[in-house]
Order: sequence, then C-alpha cells, then structure tokens
Amino acid sequence: MRRRRALLAAFLVLATASVVVLARGHATPSTTTSTTAATSSTSTTTTSPFPSAVGRTTLTVTEPASGSLAARSLFTVVRYPSSGSGPLRSKGPFPLVIFSQGYGVAPESYVHLLNSWAAAGYVVADPAYPFTSPNSPGGLVRSDIVHHPNDLSAVITTLLTESASSSGVLSGLIDPSRIAVIGHSDGGDVALAAVANDCCRDPRIKAAILLSGAELAWFPGKYFTTPGVPLLVVQGSIDYNLNPVPCSVALYNEAPRPKYYLSMIGQTHFSAYLPPGRALNVVTRVTIDFLNGYLRHSATSLASMISAGSVPGLAAITAQVALPPVAGACPDGP
Repeated sequence: MRRRRALLAAFLVLATASVVVLARGHATPSTTTSTTAATSSTSTTTTSPFPSAVGRTTLTVTEPASGSLAARSLFTVVRYPSSGSGPLRSKGPFPLVIFSQGYGVAPESYVHLLNSWAAAGYVVADPAYPFTSPNSPGGLVRSDIVHHPNDLSAVITTLLTESASSSGVLSGLIDPSRIAVIGHSDGGDVALAAVANDCCRDPRIKAAILLSGAELAWFPGKYFTTPGVPLLVVQGSIDYNLNPVPCSVALYNEAPRPKYYLSMIGQTHFSAYLPPGRALNVVTRVTIDFLNGYLRHSATSLASMISAGSVPGLAAITAQVALPPVAGACPDGP
C-alpha cells in the first residue's frame, strides 16, 4: 500500500466541492457547460500585468465508452482572468494550466493556488478525476490513476474546442500553443506521466510543475525517453511517508534540463500547498514565475523565481544537473 492511500482519512474534511464522476473511454470527449459563477477577486504574490479579478465557470467533460472501459465523466471547474464583468478577452488569449489533485482530496481544496494562477493571467482547469476524488460514486480506487493522463488530455481537447468556438464563456480565451500541467501528490504522478512517460505523453504540453510528485511504476511506459519539457519539482523536506524525498530527487536527477528543484524546508506533504502562510506564498510566487518564464518566455520571471525560492530556513531552489543521492526508496517507483 503506497504512501498516498492515507490521504482520504486524513484530509477528507478539506473537500470544498462535491463532484460527480463515473468511468472512462478514449474517444473524442464531449462537453456540458454549466452556469458561470460571479467573478471573485484574489491577490497574487508576484508582479503581473493582469488585474486580480478571477471568473469561474464549470463544465463536464464526457469520454465515451471504449472497449471494456465504461463512459467517463469529469466535472471541471475553470477559472480565467476577468474584467470584473466578464472574461478579459482584450488581454488574451491566455496560456492554459491543467491542475491534477492528490488522491482523496477535492480539487477545490487548492483554491488559493488555483485563484492565484488565474489572477496572474492563466486559464486554470481543475478536473475531478473518477475514483480518486472524494464522493466518487464507485468509491475510491487508486489504481484508476493509470487512466488519468488520458483524462487530462481529454480535458485539454475539450477546453481548446471551447476556446475555438465562436460563442461561450471560454471563446477565444486560450492559446493552444502555451499549455502547462501542475499536479500534487498522485496528481503530480499524472502530470509527470503526461509529459515524460512514453505511455501517455501529450505533445501539446509545454511545461510541468510537480508538487510532491513521483515516477509511478503503474504506468506501462518508460520515463524520459524523449526530450523533456521545462520541469519544476517542489518537495517538502519532512514529507517522510506520503512522498518521501527520494521520490522527487530520483525523478529530478533523471529529467533533462531545463529543470528546477524547490525544497520547502520543514514542510510536510500538504503544509506548503493548502494552509495559508509563508510556505504557500513561496510556492505561489515560484510557480507563477516558472509559468511566466516558460509559457511567456520571460527571463525576468526566471530570475525572480530564483530569488523567490531562496528563503533562509524556508525554501531553497536549484537548477543543477543532479542532486546528492538521498537514502531510502520510493514506494511504487519504477
């Protein structure tokens, strides 16, 4: 039993949204769009040319049945830069970020990060994956993670279709050439598979951020067999049981450049990503700078990222080729 199966019992109270999830397929997804929520406001910890208003809409991505796999449905919340009265189309199209949550944790539990990325000028989608999100009708089934990279790609396809349409909330908002994935815990495993495993790689993705993620032997392919995308690996230094440091160090050392490793000193599996505080502020700032650096090609942002990730006693960032070996094994690693 791997490190993350304990997430449900310990963190179910963090769930902030109910989700409706079924099973999966491989054909072109379809979409049902729900009403758009009123715009809200949030603030970021990095300089941005965009206002802080964030719009929010929801949609359901449906994948038809394929072979022995049943039809699959993903409830997805989408955030976007807003003028306060509607989408900020005058500043678009915007880069797209797909966020994958940890096992047994509701996607909306990461609301601070999701709002901050959108306020910084990104369209941000957080699908609720079947069988790994709270309240899944079929219960929690961690092995379903092997299907999630295809779910992620289906969400990308759906959002690009919505953006290419002549009407709708998301019409004209997304730049299909600038897509990144971010994931926490098992969601980080999914994000890594989508950019670095030959079983599941989606060439549309141009950058990836892993928040306490790892390589996972359950995916059938091999990692890092093709040129990589820019990668930011974030790890809590006292995450001993759920995603031990050897997991993130191993994948970082295998990954090609450009890559960065952000060690959050004295932080656990969750403490730098969910509760407000200095640690979350550092992760917010560094991730936005990374996205700006590689999706907006901003050298200034990359320099700012190094500064933001260097906080004595709290955070240390490096771009070196390899980190010193760390004793211990990574559960379920290849």
